[in-house]
Amino acid sequence: MKDFLTIKDFSSEELFDFIKLAGEMKNGIYTKKPLDDKKVALIFEKSSTRTRVSFEVGVHELGGYPLFLSKDDIQLGRGESIKDTARTLSRYVDGIMIRTFEHSKLEELAENASIPVINGLTDDLHPCQVMADVLTIYEKLGRLKGVKVAFVGDGNNMAHSWVIGAAKFGMDIVIASPKGYECEEKYIDEAVKIAGETGSNISQTNHPFTAVKGADVIYTDVWASMGQESEADSRKEKFADFQVNGKLMQSTGKNTIFMHCLPAHLGEEVTEDVFESDASVVFDEAENRLHAQKAIMAKLIGEF
Repeated sequence: MKDFLTIKDFSSEELFDFIKLAGEMKNGIYTKKPLDDKKVALIFEKSSTRTRVSFEVGVHELGGYPLFLSKDDIQLGRGESIKDTARTLSRYVDGIMIRTFEHSKLEELAENASIPVINGLTDDLHPCQVMADVLTIYEKLGRLKGVKVAFVGDGNNMAHSWVIGAAKFGMDIVIASPKGYECEEKYIDEAVKIAGETGSNISQTNHPFTAVKGADVIYTDVWASMGQESEADSRKEKFADFQVNGKLMQSTGKNTIFMHCLPAHLGEEVTEDVFESDASVVFDEAENRLHAQKAIMAKLIGEF
């Protein structure tokens, strides 16, 4: 039994197998129902549009039964320990997806569950989103090896997952963030170590125009994530020079595609003209959450 907590835990070959299977599912080549008669608990301590809908629909399309559990429906870490919740749910369902705050909560749940656990997002990592992003890039560019991604914005959970994902898939990535908002060093160190085996280039800078030169993909995320609302005004000021606009897109010297994990705050991290342009593939990304996650569930829960 294997969990999907971080992309780091899988080999490059295993990860590409997920991508290939997701593509087959999207194109109707794969029609099996590996979750037939299986139940999947979907725990949401953070609200979501794409994560909730894509996982519920995905479980259903694979033949299973999705069980939505909000923070008000269960006593995770409050009236009941995470350890006991994991052991109890393991007796009822065949897999767990959790979207939560502290990454340690996810790890404790997985450690004590006897069924597969999937990371739907934590404050540290968002691996399912990166798998959907990689699927999208593979569809649009027909390759992954050597593709350059410029991530412009906060060194947050998306950036952490992206440096690891880029390294695993043999892609190059530059993270451009304001000083004081860079990725945590432990994730950069993890990615650099992996890159030594795959030939990727991983780097950080405080200069967005330097980061995007030669980029095949420009990627951004909101400047203030869920739980950081009190910092929103100060972040707008500090991130003002990190907006993805027409000038930044044109400075790559290539026909660069624009990506965003959504939801987007138009006029902040990205201008409306870029978001709505032909270069934007954000809704292909959103759709691909469904297919990437179905592939993950089919292999982890369906084959468990």
